[in-house]
Amino acid sequence: MYDVIALGELLIDFAAKETDADGYPTMKANPGGAPGNFLAALNKYGMKTAFLGKVGDDAFGKLLVKTFEKAGIETKGILTDPSVFTTLAFVTFSPEGDRSFSFARKPGADTRLSFEEIDLTMIDEASVFHFGTLSLTDDPVRTATKKCVEYAREHGKLITFDPNLRLPLWETTDAAKEQILWGLSRADVVKISDEEVEFLWGITDEKEAAEKLLDEFGIRLAMVTMGPKGAYLANQNGSAYAKCPKVKPIDTTGAGDIFGGSAVSRLLKTGKAPEELSTEELGFIGQFACTAASISTTQSGGIPSIPEEETVLARM
Repeated sequence: MYDVIALGELLIDFAAKETDADGYPTMKANPGGAPGNFLAALNKYGMKTAFLGKVGDDAFGKLLVKTFEKAGIETKGILTDPSVFTTLAFVTFSPEGDRSFSFARKPGADTRLSFEEIDLTMIDEASVFHFGTLSLTDDPVRTATKKCVEYAREHGKLITFDPNLRLPLWETTDAAKEQILWGLSRADVVKISDEEVEFLWGITDEKEAAEKLLDEFGIRLAMVTMGPKGAYLANQNGSAYAKCPKVKPIDTTGAGDIFGGSAVSRLLKTGKAPEELSTEELGFIGQFACTAASISTTQSGGIPSIPEEETVLARM
């Protein structure tokens, strides 16, 4: 049995380490993909997880599978396709630490996963099904994702969703909005950033955003992240703010995923339904997740940068 199973992209993040006089970066390869990072955080904090996805039959695909095995994530749902390459993402940084993304994904292996290839018994064995929108950009993985979400809902699984907006991967902004809104309409628990909220609705107030998610989409737990300003969590019982500890960030890649995985790990440890959480529990979940995500930005290296539970609790 699994606590959480995720479907989505598994890729290599090439992060810029330094830049020469002509602007060409020296880059370091890290394991990446938002759903994978999300699961890695859950595993780090005591949950049992599994992944559904596809990589290329190449050096990077093999490395990713080994990395996930080392992290304790069940990999039997990761398929290998010799006809396409493992997806690559290239991350460069502004002097302020803001990221820019470029992708080698035309197509990438993650987009070639079909519904017929998925072992549905793995979803049967999970309590939570997680997905994001990078698996909604292209078919056949878009159809596979939607069918799996509906299958999980029909079988009583808790659905968690992270929009994880990456505009370079979408043909149009309208297409991105359409698929994000579809994901929101199917989810129970949502981790969404302030930038994504503004992109969707032009809303800049986190309370208004959370209220919209709860009332219009029927979300049972809304988590709006605000970068270094922290996060706002709300359900129909109440709401709470969480602050980030002061850190000197080195690499923010994956911080939102670590927030999401850390928060869901705390939710599952309560044994409560998302809508039953008290204000105090919302505050604790948000604070734990903010602290874990903040500490992770002080290191570079993707999955290995997730801090120990004791370290997080000590910084709260």
